[in-house]
Amino acid sequence: MPTRRFSKIQRRKINIFLRCLVISFVAWSLFAISSSYDFLQMARVSYVNLPEERAFHPLQSDMVQVRLRMSGWDILVKRFHPDTARLEVDLGGLKTRNFIAFSSQIGFVNKQFPINKQAISVMPDTLFFDFSKQIQKRVPVKPVYGITYRKQYGIVGEVRTNPAFVTITGPAEDIDEIAYIETDSIKGELLDNDVRTVSYLNRKSKTNIAVYPTFAEVLIPIGEMTEKVIELPIRVQNAESYTSVRTIPGKVKVTLLVSLLDYAKWTARDFEAVADVQDWTRGKATSLPVQLTKIPPYCQVLRIEPQNIDFFVRL
Repeated sequence: MPTRRFSKIQRRKINIFLRCLVISFVAWSLFAISSSYDFLQMARVSYVNLPEERAFHPLQSDMVQVRLRMSGWDILVKRFHPDTARLEVDLGGLKTRNFIAFSSQIGFVNKQFPINKQAISVMPDTLFFDFSKQIQKRVPVKPVYGITYRKQYGIVGEVRTNPAFVTITGPAEDIDEIAYIETDSIKGELLDNDVRTVSYLNRKSKTNIAVYPTFAEVLIPIGEMTEKVIELPIRVQNAESYTSVRTIPGKVKVTLLVSLLDYAKWTARDFEAVADVQDWTRGKATSLPVQLTKIPPYCQVLRIEPQNIDFFVRL
């Protein structure tokens, strides 16, 4: 099949056409991204200027949609990097009514977004609240952490927070359900030194609860650990129905992981190994498993030898 050949004039016209097409596309793109459009941004509500004498329950979700007017370029960036904004709501108006209208706070809302993103409206426009008795309560702070350690390292002491207790204020029915306040999760990998950090307290999305103070210092003592072997006598329990129960062997060897600083501190008196005869009575087992019922804090049991023991029962 013969190949069609374009003349020099035809090739020039095609070249001019393609150039015009590219220039038109670039011009259209620049016009599109420079124009303004409306964009719906998801936002999580938090409350400021809380009424001092009134505790409240929000009667709707803490998620709202903010209609923002922004350029096409900003919308394009949002498409590639979606996020959830944080929107503060001024509750000063609850002193005289049980609702807050965003339309009356649109100026306050706009101050929370960059100048190139104009808030037009919020959906829903009105937030309703239910009021109840407000109480205070002191609760302990519970540190939350997910950390890993270098080999032969671990937690060697009590994890402490400062302060150890905080004061929470809010509706009585919500406060009564709270036994403690957790910190935000503390992360770390392959650690070999103490962790000392400041962590905010997590209200678990209970925006109608006030916490004071709002953060706590957390200390996680991390140190080097080493293996220690201790021989423990075996105590037989639930053997009152028999004349005697003898175990073979009479002791077990326990391998532990303990803090290097506490190596000499822990002795056999700080542990207890137990074999329960009821394991044989219930299941007619031929051997009894050994369990440790007393272990000092921050000691890790690696193995018990033997894990199961033979025994003789005299009826």
